[in-house]
Amino acid sequence: MPPDYRLTQPLPADVLVGGTSVLSRYRRYPVFGRRWLMGRSLLFCTIIAVVAGFIGTGTGIAVHDAGVAVKVAATQFVAFSLMATLGPALATAVRHRGWPVSRERKAVVVAVLAGMILSFFIDRMASAYIQQLVAPGLATMGLKPTMPTPAPLIQAIGLALNLAGLVVVYGLFGGGLALRAYFSERQRWDHHQHVLALGALESRVHEADLRLGVLQAQVEPHFLFNTLASVRALVRQDPAQAEATLDALVDFLRATIPKLRDDRGLHATLGQQMDICASYLALMQVRMGGRLAYTVQADDAVRALSFPPSLLITLVENAIKHGIEPRPGPGRIDVVATQDDERLRVRVSDDGAGLHPGLSTGVGLANVREQLAARYGTQATFSLSARAEGRGVCAEIQVPLGSPA
Repeated sequence: MPPDYRLTQPLPADVLVGGTSVLSRYRRYPVFGRRWLMGRSLLFCTIIAVVAGFIGTGTGIAVHDAGVAVKVAATQFVAFSLMATLGPALATAVRHRGWPVSRERKAVVVAVLAGMILSFFIDRMASAYIQQLVAPGLATMGLKPTMPTPAPLIQAIGLALNLAGLVVVYGLFGGGLALRAYFSERQRWDHHQHVLALGALESRVHEADLRLGVLQAQVEPHFLFNTLASVRALVRQDPAQAEATLDALVDFLRATIPKLRDDRGLHATLGQQMDICASYLALMQVRMGGRLAYTVQADDAVRALSFPPSLLITLVENAIKHGIEPRPGPGRIDVVATQDDERLRVRVSDDGAGLHPGLSTGVGLANVREQLAARYGTQATFSLSARAEGRGVCAEIQVPLGSPA
């Protein structure tokens, strides 16, 4: 059975149809489930008992025989109860087998049709028996229980009309409507599951956006503290370097803070994210005394594409922290974005210390993977590998074009 679709449990509100009144409460449960069958059988058999009582009473009065009245009422009750419940009971037995949906649907249809065919023979047997019961009483009153045999053509027309009427009666009374309800319930359940899946995805994306908002609002406090500490140390030793560092810090904050205050700050373009990275790299270039070189490049059409915020700057910060800073001497970082068929590829490569244990399992990269999974599912990829040129690391994100960031 599909998840959360138990035959013994009530249906969800948006799958349920007509289950509020007293007479239709059995519809709260899945069609052809045991709880559904018990409720339907109780309702139908109660109505049949009342009708059979009236028929038996009328027949007994007509033939002046109380014993016939009881037998006719009992026969009508048993026959009509079987006709009403036999097909649904067989379908219920099928549905509780736990077969795959496609096989179950076919077997349920066969079960209902088998119940209708059996109901036809039950009806014939019950009618013949009742006719035998009332025949003596009718003969006493001078009435014949049978009609004269009509012509063959009339017989054929009458048989066709009788069969058509029986198909309608058995179809409606013996499970045809329940069969229709069974298939419509499946459709409503599939729609219900689709709505739940969409809701869960939207919830994950919303949660991811909130986490991104928190990350953006923090603006890497330790990075700011380290930068201000560097400025403090440079004020006396190299005032010009301190001033350049402050100017670069101001440029970085100007590129970053407006995005945090914007209502659309959680939805960005690649160009906005690359500008933030460029200002960050400019600041780090000043802080590191000029030993850092960098490029940030992408075509205008690529810069206009949507891209999740905070992911690209995380990769750049990771390249600085684990690639350039641990290695003495000059270093270089290249941020390149290209469009490849229907995918956007963004690469951050450095010629620093290279891959080492624990690099790919840090909090920052874990957050990148989590955000990509929340927004794109399996359509986005993230890889971290050694550069083909030799020294250094290349981090690459691929996302599908046209998907909202």
